[in-house]
Amino acid sequence: MRIAFGTDERTDVTDAVEAWLADHGHDVVLVAERGDPWPGVGAAVGSAVASGEADRGVVCCWTGTGVSIAANKVPGVRAALCTDRQTAEGARRWNDANVLAFGLRLTTEAVAEELLEAFLSTEVDPDEQACIDDVEPPAT
Repeated sequence: MRIAFGTDERTDVTDAVEAWLADHGHDVVLVAERGDPWPGVGAAVGSAVASGEADRGVVCCWTGTGVSIAANKVPGVRAALCTDRQTAEGARRWNDANVLAFGLRLTTEAVAEELLEAFLSTEVDPDEQACIDDVEPPAT
């Protein structure tokens, strides 16, 4: 699977994420330079996923909130801020999330690997597809 990855800072966790993705046979596309501001990181990963350049995306910043908000501003992106394996599984199964976001402040390497494994191996529940398809922005 082709994974767009972006983070606004380099840490042991981000290094572990890159290594885990590569070790598990994924093609990692670094779409944002470390040190780029978080809004650009989220937007770059979101754009790569929405355009089809990547199948899914992974974004991180200190809390994970900023990059998830920035990614979700890109039409077609469904970024989910996840803190545990079950949330990552649910984001895929019930919401067809295509971008995983997490914070660097509290996420350990072990938890990051659990998030990745769950997010990349869980399929969308076909019974939820109608709900996913019905989500539209409110009329202005």
